[in-house]
Amino acid sequence: MTALRAVFAIPGDLATRTGGYIYDSRVMELLPECGIEPVHLRLPASFPFPDEADLTATQDALSAVPAGQVLVADGLAYGALPAALTQAIRARIIALCHHPLGLEAGLGDAQRAHLIETERQALSVAAHVIVTSATTARTLIADFAVPKSKITIAEPGTDRTTRAHGSGGSPVILAVGSIVPRKGYDVLVSALSEIPDLDWRLVIAGSPDRAPGYVAALREQIASAGLAGRINLAGEVDEEEVARLYDGADIFTSASHYEGYGMVLSEALARGLPMVVTTGGAAAQTVPDAAAVKVPPGDATALAQGLRTLLSDEPLRRKLGEKAWAAARHLPRWEDAAEAIARVIRAVSGKHHSEKIG
Repeated sequence: MTALRAVFAIPGDLATRTGGYIYDSRVMELLPECGIEPVHLRLPASFPFPDEADLTATQDALSAVPAGQVLVADGLAYGALPAALTQAIRARIIALCHHPLGLEAGLGDAQRAHLIETERQALSVAAHVIVTSATTARTLIADFAVPKSKITIAEPGTDRTTRAHGSGGSPVILAVGSIVPRKGYDVLVSALSEIPDLDWRLVIAGSPDRAPGYVAALREQIASAGLAGRINLAGEVDEEEVARLYDGADIFTSASHYEGYGMVLSEALARGLPMVVTTGGAAAQTVPDAAAVKVPPGDATALAQGLRTLLSDEPLRRKLGEKAWAAARHLPRWEDAAEAIARVIRAVSGKHHSEKIG
């Protein structure tokens, strides 16, 4: 049987180590097993804030996709496209929304309003919308006027792996994710500055290149708090190194203000790590209550109290770790995500009218 082609319009480098890019690349690797031939259409890397030249290049690229072709458009670019551009696309559009662009932290009011409006109109043009969590689905229905019938949830997969061995010494707290305002690392540093009396080390693994001003302020905050010797900004690390960091951690933490799913949370579950996490967006559902101490996003004192609790109570760490390890057995696999997306592609293509989406 001939594979069904689907064009994946994704900005920048697919090898970028963020959740959205990892999701896209893992799904595209598996789609041939589902009878789909994914073709990568690389859009400019400047999204979601393209200049006029990049918008023109994007319009040329998307206009070249023929009518009737399935176009899976990653939300990092698609949600930022002006109405005139999305309405001129001749292909059958499937929007892939990791989380709404306007919910990114650190935006000005005008930027936020602009992105919410462009994403609302872009989603209205799409034939179907794929999201990575039920939380994002509810947000699109309530705030972006997307009909429930147009949405399919395809949660990220989680690789089965070995349980973390831990540091074997001073407790290591691990946080993973690009150093951007939404991840709340400034809140995490404020929390840790409240518990200098405890024994701990923090490793943050994530790219410092996406928000240089925020990174500079974070470094200054760490130095001013006298924590430079206890906090390691490890930068962007490859798959092998991040696995080593998970294996050597004793506690996983996330201070994120909002998550569309939170792939690093499920990766920590798969390692059997106890957690202290915020409840922004889908994070509250991604991590079971039994596996973590949960606190509101943006509350440094509550985060400090949660970290103090785990750092001071080794039996509790073991208990939460056991619950995390047990919960990981029920996490979806990447094959599940790929098949869910393949079903949508087949249905939207019009060549499988009887196939049900959802």
